[in-house]
Amino acid sequence: MIQGASSWKVWFAPARLRRSWRFEPGLYFAPRRKMHHPICRSPRSLVVPKIRSGFGEGGSPPRDCRGCKTLRGRAGRGAFPPDECVGVVSIATSQPADHGCLATRWSLDDIARTILNGNHAEAMSRSTIWRILEEADLKPHKSQYWLNSHDPDFDEKARDICKLYVDSPQLYQQGRLVICCDEKTGMQILERKHPTKPVMSGIPERREHEYIRHGTRVLINSFAVPTGQIAWNLGLTRTSEDFAAHLRHARAQFPEMERYDWVLDNLNTHWSLDVCRLVADWSGVSFDPKKLKRGADRRAFLTDPSHKHVFHFTPKHGSWLNQVELFFGVLQRRFLARGEFKSAEEFEQRLTDYLADYNTHYAHPYRWTYTGQPLVRATPFERTRRQQQHGRAWFSPRPKLFERLLYPPRPYRTAA
Repeated sequence: MIQGASSWKVWFAPARLRRSWRFEPGLYFAPRRKMHHPICRSPRSLVVPKIRSGFGEGGSPPRDCRGCKTLRGRAGRGAFPPDECVGVVSIATSQPADHGCLATRWSLDDIARTILNGNHAEAMSRSTIWRILEEADLKPHKSQYWLNSHDPDFDEKARDICKLYVDSPQLYQQGRLVICCDEKTGMQILERKHPTKPVMSGIPERREHEYIRHGTRVLINSFAVPTGQIAWNLGLTRTSEDFAAHLRHARAQFPEMERYDWVLDNLNTHWSLDVCRLVADWSGVSFDPKKLKRGADRRAFLTDPSHKHVFHFTPKHGSWLNQVELFFGVLQRRFLARGEFKSAEEFEQRLTDYLADYNTHYAHPYRWTYTGQPLVRATPFERTRRQQQHGRAWFSPRPKLFERLLYPPRPYRTAA
């Protein structure tokens, strides 16, 4: 009897006095049962009549029954029919001006307002629209630059240049040198207004955002593809005379070869009359300015394969095929991005020292992977993070094996 009374007292004791982790003889703890409260399924517009009770006219007892309340039910993911979900996707993939929206990009509020003004059966909330766009892998608030080349001979020019890069080691042994040439303009000479604080444990280097500008400089650079050696000229302008002077300097810096292949972009200073006169002198051919009045004639003269110095122009909007751009990226990261210079003279001296040190210790040929086909096909899937984001619609944020098979990375150019 005493044992039963003890069990009865423990069961009805307050919850804060119970210890479910302690086991003693004669004590039994029953598990807590989950209480299921009934939910009223009556419509929201239901009017509850007043009932006369002992608590006054139309009153109610102090404690209302939870099962008698009209609770707001959740709207499931399939609450809206598929045609309305498709309508959201159609609006998000169109231009705002097509729907009378004055903004230049879509937002959730603009899409919701467009749906409401379109005489739809039911308006959608921002969270519902976001969920539909998330499932369809649509981000109308984001934008990226896309460079499209309209050169009709893009593929042919790209293959020729890439073949030069791939064969450059063998061509170099045969007395033929491939050189990439371009200009890096607008290099600002900046001095921070206040001293830079060095890196500390847990704190990166901190630079002052205000600066003093001491002008700009132009770097004209040539990059030997098989060896990685560079030749440069540093100045204030990039005129045709400046480019012709750089060609003379670069030819003197590189070893004497039987033939030179120059890879350049389509800047007008690269096929000027001064450059044609210089190439004619080097190649031992006649030079007639009257026959080279038009740009097309000059370009045809410079690309003549019978000359000792042959120019190869990259396709329009295809200057990324020039390997010297890779060196400019290294120069930007290692020297210009965090550089601080107190004068133009200091900038020129330090840049000249850096370029000379690069030639001595760091010059090397680049591994060229583009052969005229999309780069993503030769790159491991796990290394193309941006390409993984394409084709994720209706899947989880992480790519799975079957996603890689069903949704391969998109190529750079779509086949005609």
